Amino acid sequence: MNVIERSQFFVGGAWVGPKGDGIVEVISPNDESLIGHFPEATTADVDVAVETARRAFDDGSWRRAPVQQRIDVARRLGTLIGSRSGEFIQLIINEMGAPISGGAGAAGQVLGVPVLVDLLTGFATDFPWISERSAPGGVSRSLVVHEPVGVVGAIIPWNGPLFLAMAKMVPALISGCTVVVKPAPETALDAYLLAEIASEAGIPPGVLSIVPGGREAGAHLVAHPLVDKITFTGSTAAGRQIAAVCGQQLKRASLELGGKSAAIVLDDADMSTTIPALVAGGLGNNGQQCFALSRVLVSSTRHGELVDALASTFGALRVGHALDPATELGPLISAAQRDRVEGYIARGTSDGARILTGGRRPTGLDKGWYVEPTLLDGVDNRSAVAQEEIFGPVISVIEYRDEADALAKANDSIFGLSGAVFTEDVSHGVDIAREVRTGTFHVNHFGGNLAAPFGGFKCSGIGREWGPEGLSDFTELKTINLPPAAG
Repeated sequence: MNVIERSQFFVGGAWVGPKGDGIVEVISPNDESLIGHFPEATTADVDVAVETARRAFDDGSWRRAPVQQRIDVARRLGTLIGSRSGEFIQLIINEMGAPISGGAGAAGQVLGVPVLVDLLTGFATDFPWISERSAPGGVSRSLVVHEPVGVVGAIIPWNGPLFLAMAKMVPALISGCTVVVKPAPETALDAYLLAEIASEAGIPPGVLSIVPGGREAGAHLVAHPLVDKITFTGSTAAGRQIAAVCGQQLKRASLELGGKSAAIVLDDADMSTTIPALVAGGLGNNGQQCFALSRVLVSSTRHGELVDALASTFGALRVGHALDPATELGPLISAAQRDRVEGYIARGTSDGARILTGGRRPTGLDKGWYVEPTLLDGVDNRSAVAQEEIFGPVISVIEYRDEADALAKANDSIFGLSGAVFTEDVSHGVDIAREVRTGTFHVNHFGGNLAAPFGGFKCSGIGREWGPEGLSDFTELKTINLPPAAG
């Protein structure tokens, strides 16, 4: 593909020149080729975007617009993305190496956007934006109003750039907020494509800005006094820093952070169902997904059968360029991330784990940042590979003594984002789910439900996305007490 050259930022519906002279190059993790470049947002660029959003919010025309008008704009945006899905898919494949195949691949990420928009706009239609409540006897009456939280700063990660941007933008826009989006520099080019269709969708001037930049720009957006709420997806370490700044300002924040999720394989599990789910849950998006099932807990009774099946499946997976339809596992996002994953594999073996398959760079792929799908056995649940988020194609197998021990090991983590259980008894699986401290849990499969809230317990975050709960996170509740009813 031709090198994409961008020279401006999308600020409030207009294309404006940058305040600085920094340039960011986007390198494909597939083959290390140059995809494109764009200006790096400075703090001055962030100031312009935030001030534009503040004026638009305070002007009030968007927040006072009928909810149905805002819903219609969101629907048009989703439709336009669907009509240009091929461009988005191609760009995201080249930016981040998500394979074209698979639900967590580039096609799944992009094609999931219209579905997400349909669900959110449907929930918005029935959402209780204004409701009346009466105390017993009807003497005291109040209007309870969901009002927009204000100017929203949305910080987007590289591992699901379009989908995660829309998961934040759409509920914020429907709620009447104005939004400043800061895409990750690794995957900012698809955000330019999103900006191109924003005005066509009917987003009014001032309401949406997109300013890609690095950590300095993100930190400035978080600390900006004119921003009312930050919505962030990324690492727990960064989330702690954001929470501290927002706490100082008593600024609202939604944080979707890391995970180290456990899959509990009970002795009555059907391996024909379990193995594919573990592969999808652990290796989807090249293992670069916060809700990955990166710990597999199994008893000694089923251990041998499970690791043999997983090792055989891992070894047969096709690793390669994400544009190749035969590819099942693509590259990691950067050389630094590949080094990080390789470092964890080495640390795991030094802590006593055994590599059953993988653990190396695949042969024949001299360009690009690849690591073979890696299965570690004999892992201690307290070791680094079992406790820290690796964000790569590495799964650790951990034995448990009995069900109580399995639950204890699953919960022995600072994280609480996802998890799974595999059992013939679905009712018992739900009982297990209730005992594991995570925001999302799966019984006998792996896959999200965009109609239900998504988010984590503990160090996996604060707040929820998707579902009607995702709308609530961009509103403030106001109570308007009415005169007593005449009686």
